[in-house]
Amino acid sequence: MEREIFDVVVVGGGPAGATAAETLAKQGKHVLLLDRDGRIKPCGGAIPPRLIKDYQIPDNLLVAKATSARMVSPKNKKVDIPIENGFVGMVDRGEFDEWLRERAKKHGAIRRVGNFTTLKEEGDLIKITYRVRGKGDIGDGVQSDVYAKAVVGADGAKSGVGRAAGVPGCSEANYVFAYHEIIRKPQSTGNDYDGSRCDVLYQKDISPDFYGWVFPHGDTLSIGTGSADKGFSLRNAVGKLRADIGLADAELIRHEGAPLPMKPLKRWDNGKNVVLAGDAAGVVAPASGEGIYYAMLGGQLAAEAVGEYLATNQASKLQLARKRFMKEHRLPFIVLGVMQYFWYTTEKRRESFVKMCEDKDVQRLTFESYMNKKLVRKKPLAHIKIFIKDMGHLLGIAKTS
Repeated sequence: MEREIFDVVVVGGGPAGATAAETLAKQGKHVLLLDRDGRIKPCGGAIPPRLIKDYQIPDNLLVAKATSARMVSPKNKKVDIPIENGFVGMVDRGEFDEWLRERAKKHGAIRRVGNFTTLKEEGDLIKITYRVRGKGDIGDGVQSDVYAKAVVGADGAKSGVGRAAGVPGCSEANYVFAYHEIIRKPQSTGNDYDGSRCDVLYQKDISPDFYGWVFPHGDTLSIGTGSADKGFSLRNAVGKLRADIGLADAELIRHEGAPLPMKPLKRWDNGKNVVLAGDAAGVVAPASGEGIYYAMLGGQLAAEAVGEYLATNQASKLQLARKRFMKEHRLPFIVLGVMQYFWYTTEKRRESFVKMCEDKDVQRLTFESYMNKKLVRKKPLAHIKIFIKDMGHLLGIAKTS
């Protein structure tokens, strides 16, 4: 029986995998995009202007445009932060991810539905085995094999591709677990509801070490939370959050849960022919949990590195994906990691953190960095002011009420 051979097989059809497949297809590569059927990641769906511009996202995919954010402290103190000179786009991951997959297909990628099983090397090729589920029990289905010169693993946190390929550190990575519910927005909402505002809640009964969220999605809302505490009930926390905002009886459309990586893996490739992207590589921003932009950039960089590997047959080229990503985003990830480690650990510190967010310089610099995906290096006096205030909160000098 003749083997089906591709230049590259991309496993996982989220933003990272779809972007990798599109990038490779544009290079003229024979690429297969293999994705699980019906999988939607729990996600608030926020995308910054830089993503919209860099990846040419049409306006009709934005289900809402957020022009402000509200931070809610453990003591229920609310700090509203306007988003100056722009907006944050909101997308529904079910529609958004499918659009990205279809765009990859339009550029020449072959789409196929199937659950990745394993891979192994056979000569100069990699044999990828996957199962197409049948109509019977979970174990039912047809097993198929394809071959490739290289593989991009974009199959999410705890990547099966990464573990099968022996990517160092892939099995030991730490995760926050996230859960959200998409609910129908009722015709009548509370006076405090704003369809152009994202609410972020730092409260122990909503999340002991991360945060909960209420994000507008036009006719629907994403209400969710996350925690690294495996004994904490995310589903109960979301139920309480819905009750707190008067939406306990709103129609539930769907719900999803998944692990989110805490920091980028120290290595994204196996030194041979496999490279990871997106959640599989650990590129979810600490503190904020933002991942769509970083996933798409990671998918693009992984595809470019694979292209160079195929052109030169030098496995070291696969390392370029991580090197190029970290060159631009290492410092923001370090800053956000320190912020999560310190500010999210106690209720008192989280109260101080929300209090600090009242500062206009903090608000402005934070959103400028978020919108453009770069730490703002201008306005040195503002940075000095923020540092002094930050130290005041760290030392307990600043008041939190």
